Amino acid sequence: MFTTVLIANRGEIALRIARTCREIGIRTVVAHSSADKDGAAARFADETVQIGPAPARRSYLNAAAVLQAALNTGAEAIHPGYGFLAEDPDFAEMCEDAGLVFIGPPAPVLACLGDKARALGTVESAGLPTLPWSRGTVGSAAEARSIAAEIGYPVIIKAVAGGGGLGMGVVRTPHELPRVYTQVHQAATAVFGDGRVYLEKFVEAARHVEVQVLADRHGHVVHLGARDCSVQRRHQKLIEESPLPGTWTGMSERICEAAVRGARAAGYVGAGTFEFLLDENGVFSFIEANCRIQVEHPVTEMVTGLDLVREQLNVAAGHPLPLSQDEIVIRGAALECRVNAEDPTQGFRPCPGRVESAALPGGPFVRVDGYLDRGMNIPAEYDSLLAKIIVWAPDREQAIARMERALAEVAIDGPGVRTTAAFLQDVLAHPLFRDAKHSTALVESMIGAG
Repeated sequence: MFTTVLIANRGEIALRIARTCREIGIRTVVAHSSADKDGAAARFADETVQIGPAPARRSYLNAAAVLQAALNTGAEAIHPGYGFLAEDPDFAEMCEDAGLVFIGPPAPVLACLGDKARALGTVESAGLPTLPWSRGTVGSAAEARSIAAEIGYPVIIKAVAGGGGLGMGVVRTPHELPRVYTQVHQAATAVFGDGRVYLEKFVEAARHVEVQVLADRHGHVVHLGARDCSVQRRHQKLIEESPLPGTWTGMSERICEAAVRGARAAGYVGAGTFEFLLDENGVFSFIEANCRIQVEHPVTEMVTGLDLVREQLNVAAGHPLPLSQDEIVIRGAALECRVNAEDPTQGFRPCPGRVESAALPGGPFVRVDGYLDRGMNIPAEYDSLLAKIIVWAPDREQAIARMERALAEVAIDGPGVRTTAAFLQDVLAHPLFRDAKHSTALVESMIGAG
């Protein structure tokens, strides 16, 4: 096992990783921007290194600065968390060239699955179902219009290098296509440095299902069950839960088995998710893979009893997985709600500002992964996630009741600061969610009704 790990991330995930390292006895170095020098993760770490100013491109996305920080502090491995450099194959290769262990999949796997169009082709070769799509990238709006006519509207244009709900746009009519194509292409170029896009059939109201997989360097691949991630705004998740509720008998098992086949086909190593859409007729289709620890990983930890960050570290150190598929048991039900600094009444507009008071929930089987402190400033430069509230209960009904109680205890105040806590309570109370009949269209319908 490693003696020192550099954490190349911020906020709740940096603190989350550091805590597991502390339990194992691994020394931690947190690489941070100037905006996060007094953050919870920096205070918790054994050592800190400032790698740049607040803008992410000059700090958390500055691969050379991150590598140099690791080398200067004697780190043997880098944990990238999620976002930033976590799925960058060039960075993974740079780590290897520098004699450092990248805690994540190998660079060739990241290159394969990080290219969304290439990923579709890879899993199709393993027999996984996909939605009708462009069978490669699309080079112009005219080509996109021709393919969309064959696939049938609505379609969704996606960035090949996209992720985190960014770099995509829905097209419902031929008239809209040139505008949306240009928007997605330009956004993909600006955000990801890669303007390539592809087309896929858009499913208006589906369940978004993801499967947590673990794979070691010895050829072992297991799944840790499925999570429902259908409650979303702007293609970004707000509530996640496990196990998968309200579906056909055996559906979760079929989707999980498909995910394992996909992981094997890609030569996957580490923790990651294979994501699917499940339509109202019970047909599921692979849409993408995320080659990193997920924001919602605590949901799976709660129902399996496994520490996924610990498993990432073990796999990166060359150890085999500790459990076979038959030894993994899902117990009870877990929910996660993301409390973001956003105003739902203003289209989920980010609300950075100074936190003057912050109260977060506790009690039986309630976990909070966050980094809030009284007096801290919520930076405008980064994602708006403040805290993740995670609960466990013997069944879904009790888990929802526990989450309702936990969200009612959230009180985060400051000039201009708003959060999603009250809106999340409204979602939990919605009849479609209570009956597990919700879809990716739920939040949009609630906003429209409001």
